Amino acid sequence: MLLSMALAREILDRLAAVLDSDDLLTATEDLIPYSFDGTAALQQMPGCVAFVRHTDQVAKILRLAQETGTPVVTRGSGTGLSGGSLPVADSIVLCLAKMDRVAEVDRANLTLLAEAGATTQKIAEVTAEAGLFYPPDPGSMKISTIGGNVAENSGGLRGLKYGVTRNYVMGLEVVLADGEVLWTGNKCVKDVAGFSIKDLFIGSEGTLGVITRVLLRLIPKPQAKKTLLATFPRMDQAAQTVSDIIAAQIIPCTLEFLDRTTIHCVDDYAKIGLPRDCEALLLMETDGAAAVVEAEAARMEEIARNNGCQEIRVARDEEEAARLASARRTAFSALARVSPTTILEDVTVPRSELARMVRFIEETARKYHLRVGTFGHMGDGNLHPTFLTDERNREEMERVEAAFEEIFQEAIRLGGTITGEHGVGVAKKKYLPRFADAASMRVMRELKRILDPKGILNPGKVLDFEAPGSAAGSDVAPEAAAG
Repeated sequence: MLLSMALAREILDRLAAVLDSDDLLTATEDLIPYSFDGTAALQQMPGCVAFVRHTDQVAKILRLAQETGTPVVTRGSGTGLSGGSLPVADSIVLCLAKMDRVAEVDRANLTLLAEAGATTQKIAEVTAEAGLFYPPDPGSMKISTIGGNVAENSGGLRGLKYGVTRNYVMGLEVVLADGEVLWTGNKCVKDVAGFSIKDLFIGSEGTLGVITRVLLRLIPKPQAKKTLLATFPRMDQAAQTVSDIIAAQIIPCTLEFLDRTTIHCVDDYAKIGLPRDCEALLLMETDGAAAVVEAEAARMEEIARNNGCQEIRVARDEEEAARLASARRTAFSALARVSPTTILEDVTVPRSELARMVRFIEETARKYHLRVGTFGHMGDGNLHPTFLTDERNREEMERVEAAFEEIFQEAIRLGGTITGEHGVGVAKKKYLPRFADAASMRVMRELKRILDPKGILNPGKVLDFEAPGSAAGSDVAPEAAAG
């Protein structure tokens, strides 16, 4: 039985005075949906959930939290995969999902201003209605919020050509730990006045401030797009195809792969009719001017065939393109149907090490007698090894943990990183000092100390931080718990 850690009545009364009558949750049954995020096997009940509707409420709640030393964990839709929005005991979950307005689309300056709770899908749709394009497309874009995207510096399938969330943030409104509201950035294409403060908060996972509004850069919508799907008898052939495409000075908007396990799970789930006798599948998309798209698609098809692809399909229209793309976009959902617990991770290595890293993941799974499916963004070296397991089996979960230990270590050895998209959160906190040097860790702790001296913002996430005289600053390592 999960028990909520009740906050002091005085704190709850003061929160109720700030919020609308139905925007404060305190009953145990109401708190359960906010006791976990998208990360498997992690759960912790908060003290309460506070839904905010405007920045002034955020500021008042943070001033209260600062005064009382109460931990605050910011949350959007809870789609994170590293425990970044996991509550800590006796905390306020500050949910921004109701701050979801798109305030402005400025066609003259190619910008969009949105509140942090607006979903990525909503931003993409509003942008498209204006004839423009917002490229970042994380896998959870239908429900993930733009504030969460910024806090995690989310990527997506189009990251190879268009970059990640950071590349589109021009300005931020952030409420600091003491309740002060900060605006950083503007609509200017060029601005080098002072430090780039907004970049401190992008990818900070809610540990330095609460993002409430985001000013985004938009770009013109591509004229045309072409989608291809190629299958290969060996993973190294798919990896070589990727290398050859880049060497040919073609930068596709999408260059994704699935391994054999994932292909079978996807086809069982989505009934796309994928070939099942292959070791690797590549989804390739090019977009831009119509003539360039046709030329690049033809060249990518040629490169794939030169590298021994078994079959290649070229989408005839937008409907077929969406169907082929669903082979990659449904990968996680398809794998999640196989076992009670699906642990989706991410590591990134240089493109030249992709085939080696995929083989290492497969060998590690065999070593620990585990089932794994691997897919990801082959164009930018970002892999998603996904273990199909059961969190109720403690012994098997220990083997999963040992396997990931070796996978992260191998990624670092190959010149890669422990996370390309999902963030550090609590799931990878212990691995961060192995990746970042001592000076980097010291600088991150100093930034935390300056911006959040009492350690109330998302304590226990990303790095260890002790706030002098504050229990909120101590690390809380939430454990798996059955509901």
